[in-house]
Amino acid sequence: MKTTTALSSLLLAAAPLVTEAHYIFSQLIVNGTPQGKDFTYIRQNSNSYQPSFTSEVMNSPDLRCNKGAKAGSAQTYTVKAGDKVGFKLWFNENIEHPGPGFVYMSKAPGSVNSYEGDGDWFKVMESGLCNGGKANTDASWCTWQKDRIEFTVPQTIPAGEYLVRVEHIAIHESHVGKAQFYMECAQLKVEGPGGGVPGPLVKIPGMYKAADPGIAYNKWTSNPAPYIMPGPAVWTDGATSTKGSISAPAAEEEEAPAEACSAAPVASAAPAAPAAPAAPAAPAAAGGGVGAKATMYGQCGGMNWDGPTACAQGTCTKSNDWYSQCV
Repeated sequence: MKTTTALSSLLLAAAPLVTEAHYIFSQLIVNGTPQGKDFTYIRQNSNSYQPSFTSEVMNSPDLRCNKGAKAGSAQTYTVKAGDKVGFKLWFNENIEHPGPGFVYMSKAPGSVNSYEGDGDWFKVMESGLCNGGKANTDASWCTWQKDRIEFTVPQTIPAGEYLVRVEHIAIHESHVGKAQFYMECAQLKVEGPGGGVPGPLVKIPGMYKAADPGIAYNKWTSNPAPYIMPGPAVWTDGATSTKGSISAPAAEEEEAPAEACSAAPVASAAPAAPAAPAAPAAPAAAGGGVGAKATMYGQCGGMNWDGPTACAQGTCTKSNDWYSQCV
């Protein structure tokens, strides 16, 4: 009995490692300062670090704020138009999957505490590839290895109470129909002069389709198609930049300034439906080179992968033919 109890304790202690680079947004940041504790102002989901996959949430209300994130489960924080609002990852994790980041807002008809998010939504921030990088290089994504996603509250947004939805879409398995969605909703009361008319407006679910180029994207090619951002265009209120701020942990801020992040290039036509590549060239490894080792939760293998195959920490574990990871 004692042996069983001890083993259970060890498994629980190791739980963060078993998530294999999974993450979730839990801490509200306003103007650089944490507000409350984890999930004080953010509705807590029921699936912890685990992602929601395309088939699970594409046509489900869970696409709004994640599985189990219910109205009435968080407090509401007051911000002003022009404030910088951020969503930090739980347990000091970093975003360690390639893919874009977004922030959406939906104005509650009354109190946001009882609002289910079934009204209209608009996009206020998106972040894709940095500095003209290619989608098949993980480090080219502005969100890579960052610990939060931030945006500036639009200057002319109508005053009121809002659900504010942060999202990161991991695309490393999207070519087989398994894009990973990491999303959460904060409850905010916005004060300001107003005057703006947000749009375009969308419903959630409804803003994405499983076959959208940015959802069913294939990064495992030597010459990947231009990445097309899913969802509506970002609302530009004329007074606020719509480029997101993707912050690194304190020790990394000088190496990855927010200004380096930009929206991904947009293709003039949608790429063909993704298919398994015949002979893809592997994406470049961040920090690769002779003798390099992948960090914990970093990629360490896969078909035609030419980056690090040894782990500085953990064991290289195969997820599929195209992707192995240090866990």
